[in-house]
Amino acid sequence: MASWSDFAAAEPALADGIRALLQQYGPGMGYLATIRPDGGPRVHPVSPVFTETGLYCFVVDSPKRRDLERDGRYALHAYPPEDNDDEATVTGRAVPVRDPRTIAHLAGTLHASPDVDWRLFELTIATAMLRNHGPAGALPLAATPFLPAYARTWKAPRHTHRPLAVAS
Repeated sequence: MASWSDFAAAEPALADGIRALLQQYGPGMGYLATIRPDGGPRVHPVSPVFTETGLYCFVVDSPKRRDLERDGRYALHAYPPEDNDDEATVTGRAVPVRDPRTIAHLAGTLHASPDVDWRLFELTIATAMLRNHGPAGALPLAATPFLPAYARTWKAPRHTHRPLAVAS
């Protein structure tokens, strides 16, 4: 898994495209898929937050939050644009943020109410995908010339752990 900032440093154009779709209506907006206790999917709208260091999400007390606390795997998909069928998706693990300075900074910056039972999660990135369908959309039904879809994907590198050197 990678932080958003690590992913953006490795693939800046892809990260910019994904961020643009997630923030196309101003604040971040997307659908967050989590895993229910029975293994089925649960999908809800959320407002992801981008910072210099990561991708975050405030989650109120809800089945979605309990899903993330039990099994942090998630998928985040951008809202569809009004004028095309372009897509952006990231997957990974939602990690509860425990650093009080990070929580206080983001809560203050984003005016998160202290009267609401929310928790802050960092969305780490395992995979990222951006798909541009072109002006004809996903299906070539429009009168415009058909352009094939273009997709870019990224997968976090696996970090191998080297054994510690033993001094003799």
